[in-house]
Amino acid sequence: MNVKKTILALLSRFKLQITVAIVAIVAVAMILSWLGKTVESASLEIVSDDKIDITPQQIKSIKAIGQWEFLAINHEVMIDSVRRGIFYDDQLVRIYYGTLRLGIDMHRVKPDWIVAKGDTIAVTLPPVGLLDEDFIDETRTKSFYERGKWTPEARKAMRAKAYRKMKADCLTKKNIEIAQNNADLQMRNIMKSMGFNNVTIRFDDNKHK
Repeated sequence: MNVKKTILALLSRFKLQITVAIVAIVAVAMILSWLGKTVESASLEIVSDDKIDITPQQIKSIKAIGQWEFLAINHEVMIDSVRRGIFYDDQLVRIYYGTLRLGIDMHRVKPDWIVAKGDTIAVTLPPVGLLDEDFIDETRTKSFYERGKWTPEARKAMRAKAYRKMKADCLTKKNIEIAQNNADLQMRNIMKSMGFNNVTIRFDDNKHK
């Protein structure tokens, strides 16, 4: 009888140990499952999107710059005119001063002037040109030498000659390249400040003005 009780007690204790072991295994499995989901969730949270968007408002703000100056050239020319006479010649020598400003007009950009993809952006700018055609400073124009009588029409013709010479002297390939380089640098800095690492800048052909 005592042996039977002893065996029953042992069986009861064994069942209890098995139950405890099963509960422990289930608990461990649940903990591991929870940890796995937590790690997965954490890994999803650190995934980043490298895409950079340039908004229509930002594009509009850049276009709103309008005329953008990149090079100002102070220049002066001396123009002379001689009118032959019977006894003596009339002569007029005048000095003209002006500031020619080279840059781009952002209002002339094309619809697809900005193309962005990821961290790369391509920008096409209008051609560099003269921003203000009225560059001669009349208040500084003066006569260096004057002999005889000169009509307003003659003085106007001299001014036109000075205007053409100033443009020829200043709108050179070298000066246009300097203005383009300045424009490239400033636009590149703007794009990089917006997060674009790869920036391509090009200019429309001046022939298509």
